[in-house]
Amino acid sequence: MKLEVQVICTEIIKPSSPTPQQLRHYQLSSLDQQIHPVYNHQLFFYPTKPDLQTYNVNIPDLHHFKMSVSEALTHFYPLAGRIRNNSFVDCNDEGVPFKEARVKCQLSDFLQNPVPGELNKLFPFPLDDAKELPMGIQFNAFDCGGMGIGLCISHKIGDALSYFTFLNTWAAIARGDRNNIVLPEFVSAELFPPRDIPVPLPGPALEASEKNIATKRVVFSASKIEEIRAKYTGNEIRPSRVEALSAFIWRRFIASTKNKSCPGRFYVIVHTVNLRTKFEPPLSSQSFGNIFRVAATIPSMDNEKDDGCNLVRRIRESIRKIDKEYVRKLQASEHSIESSNEWAESSSGKGETIPFVFTSLCRFPLYEADFGWGKPVWASSARLNTKNLVAFMDTATGDGIEAWINLKEEDMAEFGSDEQLLAALQSC
Repeated sequence: MKLEVQVICTEIIKPSSPTPQQLRHYQLSSLDQQIHPVYNHQLFFYPTKPDLQTYNVNIPDLHHFKMSVSEALTHFYPLAGRIRNNSFVDCNDEGVPFKEARVKCQLSDFLQNPVPGELNKLFPFPLDDAKELPMGIQFNAFDCGGMGIGLCISHKIGDALSYFTFLNTWAAIARGDRNNIVLPEFVSAELFPPRDIPVPLPGPALEASEKNIATKRVVFSASKIEEIRAKYTGNEIRPSRVEALSAFIWRRFIASTKNKSCPGRFYVIVHTVNLRTKFEPPLSSQSFGNIFRVAATIPSMDNEKDDGCNLVRRIRESIRKIDKEYVRKLQASEHSIESSNEWAESSSGKGETIPFVFTSLCRFPLYEADFGWGKPVWASSARLNTKNLVAFMDTATGDGIEAWINLKEEDMAEFGSDEQLLAALQSC
């Protein structure tokens, strides 16, 4: 259903305490510098509570909510600054935009059939336009008293794990849970010193205009995931949930669009890999920044001969190459800038390179953000302006997986009607 959203107030929230002078220049790492200026983003929905039946955005609870943002920003001070020249954050305490909005519908009605494109109205910014502002929040009040919190944090500042470190510390502050306040460790520039790197230009996956991208949310039940895993189990390899669904979605994409395939195209499957566990000793989970890399897999384009087991094996091998030795070489290399495009070397001379990117938030704490209203009933993504991108997220029950799939409209038309895909879905 379509959403009627009215922003009724916009203000700037600043840290509750000024950032010390010695911390006012936050250096981006070389890995931060290579990130495209987009926002990490999530929406968190909370149903009506008995004591909030007559919810009004001016009640003291919202004042407390804003104060919790202010306190959290004191610990995560770069988020209240401004990004400069793809080089550093001026931690000047200018603050973050905070929007209050009314949504003219019942939350329960909307959640019955959420439309990815409508979800974008619940964020404070366009998701692909992260320039100087590191962070923004939109507080959305539904007619029933339900709430939706839209949080954007610039990918230039940190990755998904950094995002959830902030989110859940902010939530702990809001509910008065001092035992679960986790403070960030700003170590990324020490690990990967900055270099003279211009703002990266859009890659192949970002070239399609906004009008040409379609987003589809599909839900795989636990039983369907197990069926797919069993189908791709072979040669003593039992795929993980993400490995199996990546192989399944890729194979259905290629099968459904094969009539449009071009001999001059060279596909590469890309998975994001957290580097924190690959250090010796491992980094803590609250290490803040873009501390991840990508694993590139060259798939066979012959779906008829590959039963999927071989693709799973290749995906696993490429991910396992991102190990402790890889990290040591990455830190020591003077050429780490180019390593983000490792697949380009593999495809050199073979034609146009088309990356197909999988990223997973499974097992991340999506449903832990309790601001004092209980945990969210749903955490969601939205429509993205990036083709050939799939984001995996746990369902609210924790046993299924939502796949947020972004394709060119003409590809989505074919993919969305694929019989094997439809047979595997719980809902869409």
